[in-house]
Amino acid sequence: MSRGDFSKKIITWYLEHQRDLPWRRARDPYLIWLSEVILQQTRVAQGLPYFERFVKEFPNVRALANAPLEKVLRAWQGLGYYSRARNLHRCAQVIRDEHKGQFPQTYHQLVTLPGIGSYTAAAISSIAFDEPHAVVDGNVFRVLARVYGLDHDIASLAGKKKFEQKANQLIDRSQPGTFNQAVMEFGALHCTPKSPDCDSCIFNKGCFARKHEAQTVLPVKIKKVKVRSRQFHYYAFRVGTKLAMKPRTEKDIWHGLYDFFLIEGKRNGVNNKAFSKLKLKGTEVGKKLTLKHQLTHQLITAQFRVLDLPNKKTTDASLKALGLKLYSRKQLVNLPKPVLISRFLAESGILD
Repeated sequence: MSRGDFSKKIITWYLEHQRDLPWRRARDPYLIWLSEVILQQTRVAQGLPYFERFVKEFPNVRALANAPLEKVLRAWQGLGYYSRARNLHRCAQVIRDEHKGQFPQTYHQLVTLPGIGSYTAAAISSIAFDEPHAVVDGNVFRVLARVYGLDHDIASLAGKKKFEQKANQLIDRSQPGTFNQAVMEFGALHCTPKSPDCDSCIFNKGCFARKHEAQTVLPVKIKKVKVRSRQFHYYAFRVGTKLAMKPRTEKDIWHGLYDFFLIEGKRNGVNNKAFSKLKLKGTEVGKKLTLKHQLTHQLITAQFRVLDLPNKKTTDASLKALGLKLYSRKQLVNLPKPVLISRFLAESGILD
């Protein structure tokens, strides 16, 4: 299929079938950037409320740059991949400080900003500024692999480069933003991972996958994700109606979010050697609660214990030495927390 035929067919389809999404109503680079970052690991239906919340709380790049990081993390809570939220905040600050609050207009300028990779830079530069640079994401991989019979491994760097080359050969240079959105939308709505509607497809006469019944094997992805299992033992120290929490500062998951005192390892129980050295004597309340939490590369099994501590100066000193601080129920609600911690607070009834 020629470049012109592919471009014409998919843009015509897009203009008729595109979803009415808020970031498509204006070519605002801030809204395009925000939507692309939010939707990188999230479906549109799940990401849309987050997008609307961000736009309401941070209506422009300066507002986002000027906001405290904790407020940004709190708005992001539940999306996962919190490094994206931190990069979002840092990128906004760089645009404010180094670009006078205006988005750079070229791919090569955009890709130098924190957290903006080739995919996001291509989306912003093409949709907002008409730069002919092709976007390549999971949907694009799928459409091009099936239509043209591309069997390069999309998990490999060499494979991704092959798809980028093909996409850049096909892109409509007169309307690159529309073309990019068309291919992504076609992959999301029509050429889906499972059960694509091949009979009514605009490419059904020339599609390699349909001709060779290769829909289930294209695109090719060889790399498998290795999942790491971790055991967390949380101790929720309570003094009166307040709970002790701390921000996670180590280079690990959930950096900058708040959780309880944690001992990681297979051994558990209040008699854990590491716990016995803390000089915190409390009364365990209720039964321990065990929750599982699945991340992309990790499976966390977490046990939670609630311990009531006496309201003494020595207690405050001991908590402070552990980096913990007491928070009221109202304060807890506003702290940015991992979903796992929010689940515990909801299921344990500890705040009721």
